[in-house]
Amino acid sequence: MALLAAATAAGWVDAVVGGGGLIVLPVLLLVAPTLTPAQALGTNKLTAIAGTSAAVATFARKVPMQWRLMVPAGVLAAVTSAVGAATVSLIDKDLFVPIIIVVLVAVAVFVTARPKLGMTMATHRPTQLKVALVVGIGAGLIGFYDGLLGPGTGTFLIIVFATLLGTEFVRSAAMAKVINTGSNLGALIFFAATGNVLWALGLAMAACNIVGAIFGSRMALSKGSGFVRIVLLVVVVAMVARLGWQQFG
Repeated sequence: MALLAAATAAGWVDAVVGGGGLIVLPVLLLVAPTLTPAQALGTNKLTAIAGTSAAVATFARKVPMQWRLMVPAGVLAAVTSAVGAATVSLIDKDLFVPIIIVVLVAVAVFVTARPKLGMTMATHRPTQLKVALVVGIGAGLIGFYDGLLGPGTGTFLIIVFATLLGTEFVRSAAMAKVINTGSNLGALIFFAATGNVLWALGLAMAACNIVGAIFGSRMALSKGSGFVRIVLLVVVVAMVARLGWQQFG
């Protein structure tokens, strides 16, 4: 029951601002301590892709999407995420956690200092070339990060789109979910190919994650960018606390 509740909560958080993995992974390792890190990550990716796909379907009904751009970006994220997942065993992840904490703190300060960020669309819309570059580079780099480590992937994407493209948080969240679905798929394919997915457990959690994702995306659409901004700050602070405890506690 704890895992199913965690999966539902993670789906809600992921749909709004990202960061659901920080809910599922600790509970998964607590309930099933015999799992290897690769099995935990692989099973979490099965759970997460169900929720992000449901969120995309919900957002797409209300938020205009540039599918000709977003679909290739999602494919790129899938490729780089698979590369990141394959690199997991070669990298000392202890080096990454302090860097992630610093970046998340910077994100929290940045969003707090710029209260209008992500609240409305920019008056001067970026060129199509700039949109393509930002989305493509963001998908490639953050997709790789998602396969390698993962916490806050959706959050980083939302901040990149809101800051560099001037999109409001709801639109940024919708775009982030498309790319995050791709990155989840790429990592899942790698972990499945290496036998690191517990399918029965992951599918049960995936069903709950879908429920949470649908509620979260609908709430983001109904309550708007101000609500997303508040949840974003709360989740970033929670991620900093969680990673800080993991690293230094």
